[in-house]
Amino acid sequence: MTQTTEATLLRLFIGESDEHAGRPLHEAIVLRAREMGLAGATVMRGALGYGRSSRLHTSKILRLSEDLPVVIEIVDRPERIEAFLAETEPMLGSCLVTLEAVRILRYGHDGGMS
Repeated sequence: MTQTTEATLLRLFIGESDEHAGRPLHEAIVLRAREMGLAGATVMRGALGYGRSSRLHTSKILRLSEDLPVVIEIVDRPERIEAFLAETEPMLGSCLVTLEAVRILRYGHDGGMS
């Protein structure tokens, strides 16, 4: 049987046009996660979505949006995710942040998290 590791999945829901210190917010977040040594981060660009304002953001060619939805996922040990959130809170603005307990079945060559 595969050994599992308990971890936390952090999801940040932002807009493609969101910025921090003159750079795209998703880039600033991923670079900060890397600097802090988190296990990894993935940025996904959405084709369609809406948020608090209920305004649709879409990638349809006839309705070009300058602000498509972006989701950033980061998985690591709970205490490392909490430290990351405390460090990045000033840059997050009004984004939606979710946390989920997850089980990691495999990570890297040895299956463990650093």
